[in-house]
Amino acid sequence: MWLPVLGLVIGITLGLLTDMSVPHEYQNYLSIAVLAALDTLIGGIRAQLQNLFNEKIFVSGFFFNIILAASLAFLGVHLGVDLYLAAVFAFGVRLFQNIAVIRRILLTKWDQKRKNEKES
Repeated sequence: MWLPVLGLVIGITLGLLTDMSVPHEYQNYLSIAVLAALDTLIGGIRAQLQNLFNEKIFVSGFFFNIILAASLAFLGVHLGVDLYLAAVFAFGVRLFQNIAVIRRILLTKWDQKRKNEKES
């Protein structure tokens, strides 16, 4: 569970402490890669809450999603079609689905905890 959170904290810290700027022609690639990474991070948190987390699946999914999303954006640029929007839609839907599942899991655990405290 702490691997995804640690990666997020390190990434945010490095981003805030460095004064890097991304060239305009790479901004679409970076934005879609960040969205893919967030999707993987939230999916990892969901898997941990469901006791299904596997480090190999998390790491391979992280890199595969980023490469796939950047490849779609690259192909779209060369075809003159905004294919990155397909990746934005797909990862956005998955992101919201995972967040909804996490919310349900946490609410269920909270309700069970409250019920157990009342019975005690």
